[in-house]
Amino acid sequence: MSDTRARIYRHIEANPGVHFRELTRALDLATGQVQYHLARLDRVHSESVNGRTHYYAASFDPWERHAIAFLRRETARDILVTLMERETARPGEVAEALDIARSTLEHHLDGLVDHRVVEKRRAEGQVTLALRRPERTVELLAAVDPTTTDRLSDRFARLLDRLFESG
Repeated sequence: MSDTRARIYRHIEANPGVHFRELTRALDLATGQVQYHLARLDRVHSESVNGRTHYYAASFDPWERHAIAFLRRETARDILVTLMERETARPGEVAEALDIARSTLEHHLDGLVDHRVVEKRRAEGQVTLALRRPERTVELLAAVDPTTTDRLSDRFARLLDRLFESG
């Protein structure tokens, strides 16, 4: 394996769920160079989640890859942490606890529910949210830290939501 390919693999292994742009920035490599080496790394899996491709070592199963992708995004991560702390919560409670618009919460919940990270339970006209695999989600949380770019992007989206909501 070439030195560049080994560097790419080590970075992916140390940063599960890293997205393509972050990989090129962190390693200071050209996009074409990273694409070339990624195509030849059979020990790397990619998943596209909400329009962003994330990379993982082969040791993660599909559910874990999706969960990690959401844990790398600040707002989705905050939702998951809130559900870890409360076990179950109504959507309005989560939006209020995180000080986000209900539409922002629902946007993130769409992906979290579609990828079976969160479940919506309906009983007696009420909807509650819960993690599908709480123990494993907690374990994965320890392996993931959203990048500064991810945090800024999420905070910008929150700001826009607040502006449109109040205007």
